[in-house]
Amino acid sequence: MEGFHKSMWHVLDVGSIWMKEFASALSELVPTRCWAPKIRNFGRWERWERQTALTDPRLQFTTFPLQRCYARFPVGELLGIGSHVARRLLDCTPDPKDSTLVCTSPFYAAVAERWPGRIIYYLTDLTAAYPGMNRRKVEELDRRMCRVAHLVCPNSRRTGEYLWTVGDCDPEKLLVIPNATRERNVLRAPLYHPAALPSDLADLRRPIVGIIGNLSYNLDWRLLRDAVDGAPGFSWAFIGPTDMKIPDPVQRKARQDLMERGGRVRFTGAKPYGVLCDYGRAFDVALLPYLKSEAIFSASATRFYEHLAACRPIIATRGMDELLQKEPLLKLVDDAGEVISELNLRRSTDFHDGYEELRWKASLDGTWEARARAMVARMDPKQPAAVPFRRTGITLATRETA
Repeated sequence: MEGFHKSMWHVLDVGSIWMKEFASALSELVPTRCWAPKIRNFGRWERWERQTALTDPRLQFTTFPLQRCYARFPVGELLGIGSHVARRLLDCTPDPKDSTLVCTSPFYAAVAERWPGRIIYYLTDLTAAYPGMNRRKVEELDRRMCRVAHLVCPNSRRTGEYLWTVGDCDPEKLLVIPNATRERNVLRAPLYHPAALPSDLADLRRPIVGIIGNLSYNLDWRLLRDAVDGAPGFSWAFIGPTDMKIPDPVQRKARQDLMERGGRVRFTGAKPYGVLCDYGRAFDVALLPYLKSEAIFSASATRFYEHLAACRPIIATRGMDELLQKEPLLKLVDDAGEVISELNLRRSTDFHDGYEELRWKASLDGTWEARARAMVARMDPKQPAAVPFRRTGITLATRETA
């Protein structure tokens, strides 16, 4: 055994922005090989690989062909997709028994079951709760992952509850690893005043309410429209992509109405992850208007950790369980009327809520680097045993209650 911190770690996969951020931090601690699938009609029979080197974040990963519909029964089983992918990764692993495989999706269960080394299940989405999924099939895949994994890392306590109660996961395997921000986004000292506006917001009148991230069905657009209408003295900056469709026609129309406003309502479009901190620091107040659904309620809010590091006041709806435990770092609201009241209250104090230093201190540990260190430490055989996961008594929408 060549040593725990010298053995190979694989991350399958780094398709999402947050997994690229996590993998970049992980690669600073242990030798890491990252993988990103490219769905292909005949991926099972293709042998090519393509290397990509990113500079922001600093990360190298391998793109490989993956069979279309590989996650649908019985395609994966008939074509042996799990064995095929496992062999691809093992072929570039010097010591397979002393390696670590980090799987980020239940659909890689067949790969994990064939892995001879350590296995980590890092679940950053409650996949079973997403519309269009075969819930019973995904739940069975989650159970398979929990059986073979040595460590199971949900990104929220609610997802951890699901993996315990539905996934039959041993609680001693569970380690909650929430989403985060980059270490370099954390300031050297608290920020008590908004920073200068980025150039594409420079002509907006203050005060400015900022919303960062994927501007899609995960947000309550009716609430946003009502809040914009009820707070005429504020400008509104929406930083992120709007290309994802919204199934609900009322929510879809509310977003479209706002996108057509112009004036004090600004949509900038998608921005590189590395510059989002510049927007977060420039807002007078940040808003996290999550629309409650089981998939969103069980998630971890990357944008919360971005705003935490920016130190500016934060207002959030109750659409995500993780945020319900974050007061006084943020202020929870139930509807547009409460959003408007909080905005006016913040304006009366010149957008000082007294929690800037507390947010800054909390942000010191809310980084991807800290998350990667926690995972590596938990897997290190020289580290003492961790405290087992404790249930909180919350009610989950399981297959029986859904």
